[in-house]
Amino acid sequence: MAAMTLVSRISGLVRDVVLSYLFGASAMADMFFVAFRIPNFFRRLFAEGAFSQAFVPVLMRQAELGRNALLTFIAPLSGLFAASLALVVVLGVVFAPGLTYVFAPGFADEPGKLEETAALVRLTFPYLGFIALTAYAGALLNAHNRFALPAFTPVMLNLCLIAAALLALTGVVTAPAAVTLAWGVLAAGLVQLVMQLPALARLGLLPWPSLNHRHEGVRQVGKLLVPAVLAASVGQINALVNTILASTLVTGSISWLYYADRLLELPVGLVAVALGTVMLPHLSRMAAGDDREQFQRTLDWGLNLGLMLGLPAAVALYLLADGLLGTLFMSFASGAMTTYDVRMAGIALQMFAVALPGFVLVRILSPAFFAHQDTRSPLRYASGAVVANLVVSLATFSWFGHVGLAWATAISAWTHVLLLYIGLHRRGLYMVTAAVWPLLWKTLVATFVMGAVLWGVDQQFEWLLMSGSARALWVLGISTAGVLLYLLLLVALGVRPRHIKHMSVTAPGL
Repeated sequence: MAAMTLVSRISGLVRDVVLSYLFGASAMADMFFVAFRIPNFFRRLFAEGAFSQAFVPVLMRQAELGRNALLTFIAPLSGLFAASLALVVVLGVVFAPGLTYVFAPGFADEPGKLEETAALVRLTFPYLGFIALTAYAGALLNAHNRFALPAFTPVMLNLCLIAAALLALTGVVTAPAAVTLAWGVLAAGLVQLVMQLPALARLGLLPWPSLNHRHEGVRQVGKLLVPAVLAASVGQINALVNTILASTLVTGSISWLYYADRLLELPVGLVAVALGTVMLPHLSRMAAGDDREQFQRTLDWGLNLGLMLGLPAAVALYLLADGLLGTLFMSFASGAMTTYDVRMAGIALQMFAVALPGFVLVRILSPAFFAHQDTRSPLRYASGAVVANLVVSLATFSWFGHVGLAWATAISAWTHVLLLYIGLHRRGLYMVTAAVWPLLWKTLVATFVMGAVLWGVDQQFEWLLMSGSARALWVLGISTAGVLLYLLLLVALGVRPRHIKHMSVTAPGL
């Protein structure tokens, strides 16, 4: 899954390089990014995290009753989910101006900007229906230990947007670039859904949908879904707050946060999302079998592996922020992005880097609750994280602009981690054991040494004053050397593959 996610994230970076060449951090970029963020906000709210967290544990229990029971459960759930999505999409298209105002109220101060963005939202919002069904199909495949295809599918979004951007750049399509990209978003949703269907058909998981809301399993998913949606929404609510407040700041603020967030998404996807997705069905199976010892060991394993990968990534993003952003958006795309834009995005990326280990730990700890069909406890903790983000954002954005918003995201992430761990400990579901520390201290030592070396090297360069080719070569070389140094340090400290090998993701599924 991590390998396919890597392909997806790299193609996403290529996409953003093309978009930065096309848009830079202009008003048009702000408009498109808001129109793109609105359906993605609801996608991540309903589809990616929440639905899987409410659906997978119930699916595991239904599977224990036999094949017929499993299909009897999937049929009404598929029908009801598709019907609900159709209603949401229609409402979103009809009320696009109101949605746009909620997400970017600052646009109303500039003549025509709100209306043009709402027109883009009407094109991008139906993407929600397709991509939510894609995520549902992916959850079914993940539960059957098919991780590669769902992890690869987002590549098609990136390819569709790259193709749309190239059509706009070359003048093949005469419509405004933002409109062409909006059509690309819609096409991508349909392509991603169609890609999942053959795999589901081979597994026999495409029963004819129904609207039988009385099925006990469906009712159980419904009970778990609302708190799961709210619990999984902390990142999206924080992003919404950031977008709303950034829309009132200087032009480019939304774009700076977007470009910084896109670079953050690479390690988040490779580490946090991959670990959380793989762990949920395994933890659900252990919870169903009341295997507490293995449940504890699996969380220890996730914590160790997550920090082993997340901590050095956070340090590297913080120290090399300008070099990485400059390489991607100036060296490879010397278009509309300026040195000032890169520097502003770089400061935001440094704040996001502080949040990265927190994002990883949230993805590791949250499935422990969902595996026990407890969605209410994560909801309370997510609410605390949202409050922390809101308080810090409102206290800092007028003074520090978009940087204050990025810093609030970091505070929120670590607040969320603390609350989740306290909740698990109080419920007796998990407590860090002595087995974690031998590997953790080695991770900390290796990360510190690598960070010290990277800091010393970084002081020798003025990244944004270098030529594009020189900057790209140096960043590539330093990044590669940093990875190798970190791995060598781990080996020198006695870390071996057997220390991080805990469970097989190819174990027999449903």
